[in-house]
Amino acid sequence: MNPELPEGHRSGFVAIFGRPNAGKSTLLNRVLGQKIAIVTPKPQTTRRRLLGVRTDPNWQMVFIDTPGYHRASGLLNERMLTNALRALPDADVVLWMIDAGAGLNELEVEIAQRLPKKSAVVMALNKVDAVRKDSLLPIIERMASLAPGAVIVPISARTGEGFPVLLESLENALPEGPRYYNSDTITDETERALVAEFVREKVMMQTRQEIPYSVAVTVDAFDERPERNLCVITATIHVERESQKGILIGRGGQMLKEIGASARRDIERLLDSRVFLELFVRVQKEWTKRASTLKDFGV
Repeated sequence: MNPELPEGHRSGFVAIFGRPNAGKSTLLNRVLGQKIAIVTPKPQTTRRRLLGVRTDPNWQMVFIDTPGYHRASGLLNERMLTNALRALPDADVVLWMIDAGAGLNELEVEIAQRLPKKSAVVMALNKVDAVRKDSLLPIIERMASLAPGAVIVPISARTGEGFPVLLESLENALPEGPRYYNSDTITDETERALVAEFVREKVMMQTRQEIPYSVAVTVDAFDERPERNLCVITATIHVERESQKGILIGRGGQMLKEIGASARRDIERLLDSRVFLELFVRVQKEWTKRASTLKDFGV
C-alpha cells in the first residue's frame, strides 16, 4: 500500500444497480459533488457504464453507474442490459437502489438472484422524501428478505437525506486497499464524451416520447481556445427517421436552439469556460438495430 495512506485505508469498486429510474445517476452526481451523469424522468436514460471516483482521506470509492435492470427487447436494450450486468462480477460492493414510490416487483427477485456471492450488498431505499414514512416499513422488510444480511439505508438522492449514513455504510463494506486513481480524479470519461451525453439529456428532456430512445449524439469538433476562455464545439444528433429530424429541428429551428442553449449551460459549468455550441441533426436509419452503429455510438 502507498506509505502516504493512513493505516486501514479502504478502497474498492461500488456497482450502482437497480431498476430504471431508481435514481442511480442522481446519486452518483451527489456522491461526486459534480454532474457527470445525465438525469431525466424517462427510463433507460443511462446506456452504458459510467465511472465516478470519490476520494476521502481514509478511503477511495470507485462508483460504476449502470443502465437500469430490465427485460431487454431489441438490440439496443440487450446491449444496455449487458453493460449493466458486466459491472457486477468485479464489484466489491453492490449498491442496490430501490425506488420507495415504485415498490418492489418480480424484477427485484431477478436482481437478488444475480447478486455476486463475493460482493457486499448495501441497499438504498431512495426517494423517501416523496412517500409517507409509515409506508416504508413493509418495503424495508421485503428488501431484507431479498438480500439477507444487506445493510438497508433510506435515502433521498435528490435532497441528500440519509446520505452521510449511506457513505458510512459503503465505507464499512469496502476492503482495505490502495487508491486506484489520483485523489483529484472524478471520472475517466473524456470531456467530449460528457458533452455528447449532456446534449442527449437535453434532447430527452425537450422532446416527445418517440424521440429520446432513437437518439445518439457524437461530438465532431472540440476546439479549445484558452486565450479567449472559449471552447468551440460541433455535435451531431443522430435519429432514425426524417420525421424525428423535423421534430428535433422544430419550426424555424426553434427546438434545436432550445436544446443547444440548455446543453451549453451545463457544458460551460463542466469546462469552466465559455462555449459556442453548434448542433446538426442527421438521419441514421435503424441505427438502434445495427451492432456496428451501436459500437460507434459507445453502446
